[in-house]
Amino acid sequence: MFTQEQRYYPRVKPPKSVVAAWQAGTHRGVSYLDSLSVGGFFVRTREILPLRCLIKILLDLPVGQVRCRAIVRYARENHGVGVQIISMEPTDRARLFEQVRALQAA
Repeated sequence: MFTQEQRYYPRVKPPKSVVAAWQAGTHRGVSYLDSLSVGGFFVRTREILPLRCLIKILLDLPVGQVRCRAIVRYARENHGVGVQIISMEPTDRARLFEQVRALQAA
């Protein structure tokens, strides 16, 4: 049976040039994104990060850099992690909104 997604914000496919530099405890990496939304995104990585792990992220978007803190909500081994944004400066949020809006319009 098909169930409708319960997402508050719609997801968009980011450009291939968008990368995320992240740090979770002693783990660090630079990865590409599979999906992007105002509430979170999916980071492609082979690193194993535990659920509910706090992660600091720097997104390099076409509209500028966005810094945020997030929590790992979903992990898929050898593929990546889905994160939910929990805090971000207002200027960073404005840039993220602008980027998502531009990708939705395209």
